[in-house]
Amino acid sequence: MTTIRTTCSRCGDIELTPRDLALELAPSSGTGHYRFECPYCGGVERRPASQRVVSILLATGVVYDVVEEDDPITEDEIREFRQAIDADDWLRNLAG
Repeated sequence: MTTIRTTCSRCGDIELTPRDLALELAPSSGTGHYRFECPYCGGVERRPASQRVVSILLATGVVYDVVEEDDPITEDEIREFRQAIDADDWLRNLAG
């Protein structure tokens, strides 16, 4: 079976199979992003994929979707939002 090496931001170098990844392709550039869940820590990672990486991932059988390029919500934005609503005065700040 094909092994794909990548890096988890928490665990370091990891090995995955094509079924462990999903590819998001931009409609016209031949680039995109690949996503995976780390088998060790369970964290979800999303990484940019150049044309070369896209070609390799497609050749190994990674599933893909063609998606419009929007500015996705980042993990940092989610963390900041969660901290904001955990604060005691979040409703007042929302109304203000």
